[in-house]
Amino acid sequence: MTRWYEKSGKEADVVVSTRVRLARNLQEYPFPVKMNDGQRKKVEEAVKTALLDGNSAIAKDFRFVSMEDISQNEAVSLVERHLVSPEFISEARGRGLLLTQDETVSIMINEEDHLRIQVLHEGLDLEEAYETVDRIDTLLNERLHFAFDDELGYLTQCPTNLGTGMRASLMLHLPALQESGAMGRVSASLSKLGLAIRGIYGEGTQPVGALYQLSNQVTLGLSEKAAIDNLKSIAEQLIGQERAARENLVKNLEIQDGICRSVGVLRNARMLSSNEFMRLISNVRMGVAANLIKNISYDTINSLIVQVQPATIMLAKKMTPAERDALRAKIVSERLAS
Repeated sequence: MTRWYEKSGKEADVVVSTRVRLARNLQEYPFPVKMNDGQRKKVEEAVKTALLDGNSAIAKDFRFVSMEDISQNEAVSLVERHLVSPEFISEARGRGLLLTQDETVSIMINEEDHLRIQVLHEGLDLEEAYETVDRIDTLLNERLHFAFDDELGYLTQCPTNLGTGMRASLMLHLPALQESGAMGRVSASLSKLGLAIRGIYGEGTQPVGALYQLSNQVTLGLSEKAAIDNLKSIAEQLIGQERAARENLVKNLEIQDGICRSVGVLRNARMLSSNEFMRLISNVRMGVAANLIKNISYDTINSLIVQVQPATIMLAKKMTPAERDALRAKIVSERLAS
């Protein structure tokens, strides 16, 4: 089964993936920060029952994962695959995850809110991702009582999520804008437009391999469609800026040399740290976009970026850091073999 991170979609040279997430809470229970262990379990069971015991066609696609039953390494791998937030794995008690087989849909139970329903698609695909998350939201709403206020909309633990409770985001590869030192200016401009640009795993994280998350900030007084249209419109401008910056950047012979050397190292290295891999694969991705590199696809690059992360690469067995770096180099070399 092909997972979302093993494919590429629209505007693949810049947009790696699309995510749309809804925050929901059950009106019968306090927000997670105020819940006791018994209430956490009841919320978990209510959500599981609503989805898995229903007659819906999608129920069979989901499996349940109790965070208390998995190892720390397995939990970190979920973050690396963008299926849960870093905050979600900080505490396992009373937390569960509903996950589809292809990993396009994940539902975090008892994170900051009772439910965080998330849909991931490859490339720029905001409308379809929203349609999917909206269908699941509607299905769950038939069986659960979501906390909703006629004036404020959906009630959430953090006031910044009030209203639609929706966060839509795009994972963008912006090496040229980063190299030119423009990201500070870009971030300030986006903030004025009600958008935020963050690191690879969202809030509180740093960009790695020139990968950034662009997301909407405003959830109150704005419909889901308006928020998505606004995000898409500004993303398209950012895509245009990145392409223009790349066109100038790759005219530089030193940049071209760096890109081609990156391919050589990735194909021949015997050991690769995670940071070195991310730096080099970012160069290769830009080289593919600039037609400097042939025979390497975005699909291959996107899947490697997830599959050789530190925790994910160790899902099969525990390894020393040196063994892990050697295995990473071997996997990358084989996948990029000319």
